[in-house]
Amino acid sequence: MGKISRIFNAANIRRTVKYIRKNGVADGFYAALERLQEKRKEEYSYSGLTEAEREKQERVAEELQQELPVTFSILVPAFETKEDYLRALIESVLLQTWKRFELILADASASDRVEQVVKQYEDVRIRYIRLGKNEGISGNSNAGLREVTGDYVGLLDHDDVLTEDALYEMAKALYAENDRGNVPVMLYSDEDKMDGGGKRFYDPHYKTDFNYDLFLSNNYICHFLVVRAEYLKQVGFRSLYDGAQDYDMILQVLRRVKMNEEMEGRMALSANAGRKKAEAMQRAVIHVPKVLYHWRCHVQSTAENPDSKMYAYEAGRKAVNDYCRELGYQVRMRHEKHLGFYRVSYLSGPLDQRNDLGAVGGRLLRKGRVAGGAYDASGRICYEGMPKRFSGYMHRAVLMQNVDALDIRFLRIREEAVPILMEVFYQETGKHLSERQLGFLQTQLEPDRQNLFIRDLQGMGCTQEQLKAVSLRLGERLREAGYRLLYDPGKEYSL
Repeated sequence: MGKISRIFNAANIRRTVKYIRKNGVADGFYAALERLQEKRKEEYSYSGLTEAEREKQERVAEELQQELPVTFSILVPAFETKEDYLRALIESVLLQTWKRFELILADASASDRVEQVVKQYEDVRIRYIRLGKNEGISGNSNAGLREVTGDYVGLLDHDDVLTEDALYEMAKALYAENDRGNVPVMLYSDEDKMDGGGKRFYDPHYKTDFNYDLFLSNNYICHFLVVRAEYLKQVGFRSLYDGAQDYDMILQVLRRVKMNEEMEGRMALSANAGRKKAEAMQRAVIHVPKVLYHWRCHVQSTAENPDSKMYAYEAGRKAVNDYCRELGYQVRMRHEKHLGFYRVSYLSGPLDQRNDLGAVGGRLLRKGRVAGGAYDASGRICYEGMPKRFSGYMHRAVLMQNVDALDIRFLRIREEAVPILMEVFYQETGKHLSERQLGFLQTQLEPDRQNLFIRDLQGMGCTQEQLKAVSLRLGERLREAGYRLLYDPGKEYSL
């Protein structure tokens, strides 16, 4: 009964009604059906550290701090925060098993409610800053950022909480990366939601490793995020994007990473230049695959009521649009059917504008279900068997994203990568592609042209196994050459 009540609660009903009004009855029906199926499968619970685990982490943390004395600055822009929310936040930070931190509370409240609570905690690591006026989320965050003294800055909303091992897990990941000679610019974790009372945890968000094009479609990084202080201070938070200021900040940090790589000459004239360029962002942004952040849900929060901050989703659209234009991409940004998700439409095609892309592919359908299009590194078809109208976990199935390999039957390849394609195709099939067939693979993804190409492949006697082998090997070779592969499920072909 409890699970049913969670499915048919007021927030979900309100969300469904809004979705139907925006996208129509048919899409609303399938969205509700998919959500119902997912909720029926959902089994999740969160429990904190046991006493033994906590003691072990504190011992390990003491050892690590001798070799890696990293300090985290937890930045919280506060504004008329409820007392119980503020206490929960402060205590979640004070309970950290990694002790090297400072908690910076930048308070823009008109009242003294936040200050009165903070005064009750006698810990020198808590730094309270009373702001002279409320300058909005970005202005208030920048005021706190100016006081940061730590190596990495962690972002924490004033009504959310950290798990007690959040900083420990970040420090451990940093230590592992440093051991490999890498100094990450950003690290992010998985997260979940908690109810207003902070008692029930649900809707865990298990994230992917850094996926550039998926991030341009949605700020899936979100919480918990820590950023190297020097980078964050360089870009700051821009009030033009209030509501999506974190999204914009991450995009600007990524841009700064790219600029720094080029300035330092790490990609200059070397045999592995392409690979180094492709790997630069992957080295800079590290995913810590563990829930380290509880996002509190209440009526005013975006997590519980997405429509409460429609301006934030528009700010997110603008942030990605402006970022793309700063890089010279001619794009048109639009909202996807679900709030907070976007589609980047390249006006002259992504391969024509981006030299980091080796190929672009769409999804293949059979009887209204996904039957091909993209593969992961193990050779599994991404989203195989999913109904066409479903959007998948966190709506990833309908978002543009980078993948390990694209299906040779429905892709477009960049001209410079054609020699790689020809070599791989011959190695895996023993056959040569004709000029006509190569022409099909260098044109836009259009069903009529793909139909002719697939007929040609059949006429050549290429087996399903051979075509899969070509797809996987081509993906591997393109990634080795330093290219990303872009999967666009908005492009479809029915087998």
